[in-house]
Amino acid sequence: MYINTTGFYVPAGRVHNDYFLEINGLTSEWIQQRTGIVTRSRAGKDENLNTMAIAAVQNAIPSLPYDISEVDLIITASYSPYDTVATVSHVVQREFNITEAKAFYLSSACSSFVNALEVVEGYFAMGKATKALVIAADQNSAYCNESDPKAGHLWGDAAAAFFISKAPCAEGEGQITDILTQGLGHISKGPGGVQLRPGHDGIVMPDGKDVFIQACTYMPKNAQFLLEKNGYTLDNLSYLIGHQANLRIMSNIAKQLNLPEEKILQNITELGNTGSVSSALVYAQNKELYKKDDLICITVFGGGYSAGACLIKF
Repeated sequence: MYINTTGFYVPAGRVHNDYFLEINGLTSEWIQQRTGIVTRSRAGKDENLNTMAIAAVQNAIPSLPYDISEVDLIITASYSPYDTVATVSHVVQREFNITEAKAFYLSSACSSFVNALEVVEGYFAMGKATKALVIAADQNSAYCNESDPKAGHLWGDAAAAFFISKAPCAEGEGQITDILTQGLGHISKGPGGVQLRPGHDGIVMPDGKDVFIQACTYMPKNAQFLLEKNGYTLDNLSYLIGHQANLRIMSNIAKQLNLPEEKILQNITELGNTGSVSSALVYAQNKELYKKDDLICITVFGGGYSAGACLIKF
């Protein structure tokens, strides 16, 4: 299947590390040293998951090689719903008058985007869809507890939109050649590693160390597995895009795989951990970089636990 075009939306607001000194007692230097984050994106008072998703789709439409009405499947990948009944997918369907599409919301923590790609692959294989819109979006600021010294300072807000077709629609489209996802609730801390229980304490990470260990295990492991399965080596890899949870995780993965810094794409320093949209956002923000014969691997890990990876060939 083929990525026809992408779009994204990042709120203009930024929250600097200095903000947290009075909130949770952490200095800017402490936060940056342990996470790589300096600022994080923050939705404005009139913004929410729906408005960000609509803006991301609008950003993609000018480069879409067909009319948006041809989309027959809409999936939103997220864990921070604005409305648990009227989902983002249905709001987008109405906003853009996409009358013939199936529409639903999918959540698997920070691996949700890759899970959504695999669901699209299944719909295409069954002959039940030919053109899909995958929206990855999270408004972490709606749920985060900023006073939590373990995780309150991590979160950013953003959205990305991917238009994907079963057959190629234009020259130069990236082809998603393979996808892997895993449910990992049975390993280690599992569902206890990261939690979001609306009405309780916001997004919390009781076992951040374990999350770090598992992410540093599964993200490089899955990337290498997909490369080898498809007859590639790490030398063939043009760019690696990981879930933007912590810059130290990406540095650890780069060291494990012996990848040079220029092959690791990231935005966490400015935008923070934007959740399930983070890898999709990095891909969309850097689309002008990609050229013929490039090979890109997206690899993610999420609370719960869950993991996934995909290969994109140009």
